[in-house]
Amino acid sequence: MNSAQITIQIIVTLVAIACAIPGTFLVLRRMSLISDAISHSILLGIVIGFFIVEDTSSPLLIVLAALAGVVTVILVEFIQKTGLVKEDTAIGLVFPALFSIGVILISKNANDVHLDIDSVMVGDLSLAPFDPLLINCQEGILDSCINLGPKAIWVIGIILAITLILLITFFKELKVSTFDAGLAAALGFSPVIMHYGLMTVSSVTIVGAFDAVGPILVVALMIAPAATAYLFTKDLKKMLVLSCFFGVLAAIAGYWLAHFLDASISGSMTTVLAILFLLVYEPIITSIIVGLITGISIIFYQYYDFVVNSVAGYDRFLLGEKIRAVFSQFSFLDYVYILLIAAALASALIYILPKRGLVYGYYKVRQQKTEIMLLVFLLHIRNHAEESERHVKHLNEHINWQRLRSQSIVALAQKNNMITITDQIISLTEKGDDFTEKAIDYIITNKDTEIEEMKDDFFLFRG
Repeated sequence: MNSAQITIQIIVTLVAIACAIPGTFLVLRRMSLISDAISHSILLGIVIGFFIVEDTSSPLLIVLAALAGVVTVILVEFIQKTGLVKEDTAIGLVFPALFSIGVILISKNANDVHLDIDSVMVGDLSLAPFDPLLINCQEGILDSCINLGPKAIWVIGIILAITLILLITFFKELKVSTFDAGLAAALGFSPVIMHYGLMTVSSVTIVGAFDAVGPILVVALMIAPAATAYLFTKDLKKMLVLSCFFGVLAAIAGYWLAHFLDASISGSMTTVLAILFLLVYEPIITSIIVGLITGISIIFYQYYDFVVNSVAGYDRFLLGEKIRAVFSQFSFLDYVYILLIAAALASALIYILPKRGLVYGYYKVRQQKTEIMLLVFLLHIRNHAEESERHVKHLNEHINWQRLRSQSIVALAQKNNMITITDQIISLTEKGDDFTEKAIDYIITNKDTEIEEMKDDFFLFRG
């Protein structure tokens, strides 16, 4: 790798982490589209800032662009609160209007300026290493400047450092206001300040990354890694770490994909982000791809030793030439074997893949059915004081459960210390009574997430 390639990967790594942090909170707050709105409306702030200072490197452009992003959020919320339209409609009304005003200002006042539309829309990372940050320049003497390295690294690095400081300082407040604004207000945290603080950080991050990677990749790096991480965990800290990991992984992989295909770097990174999300979201596709890769690898390895020992000068080949030399040995029958291996492995993975596989699905449904029956049983015991209704045989005679099923439910309740049995009479323990009362409350309020977390707290053994 040359220095330019290393620099580009450092830039996209910083951008990926800087975007993933506010992006995680935007996904959790169901405000993903606002990042797209901000990435377009900041053009108005950039144009106004340029007309004031006539210098594209002025910090005022970042300030006004971030302000334009905050104004976008305020206008969206103002229109939404009227109750006449929904949030997505309000976003669709506001950002095209602000973006259009910026375009009009450019066309009327900067008509002689050449704008590369492709660079504006997708960015041009290949030029980022050659745009240095110069200080202490004497007028007219370029060699007098002190070169601090690529400007994008400094801009994104400073934004990332500020974002991390704010995240660590206000993590508790952000977490509470994200999941329960009412509780945040009761605890003395201002949900409004947290909300607009998050919007400001998002705006500044988008502005900082806009010049290097373009709005399309900024939006993708903000939303796609967080959405992918959300499929893995509901824990906020883990989600933040996974969002950063997926963002960096997709950015680096996308760069080398672009290098291999000689294609757009930002476009390749966005494509990898979409593929990564699809692989996590849909286990069938993941299983098929893993199966194909495994099948190809097995056959490839069988020919690799043969080619190394038989092809003259193989060690001096380039990597691409080495790979092609091995694949040239493949026959039609080898591809048949690959498909058979892939089909067998994919079929196995589809059945056993955690959370989404068929075997897991069957087990989960069976477990939920048992837990529902346990709750019905506990409710029955709680609502009947007479001993005849709480006798062990009553489950078979009156609730109409099969003997084996009733025995398993009673055993499960006993294992979890929710009941006691004295002379065949069942009574609730304090834990069982507490669980039943909370379960009723959660069912009435329809809080599905909370009742699952409550089960985790109460159950030592699951059905």
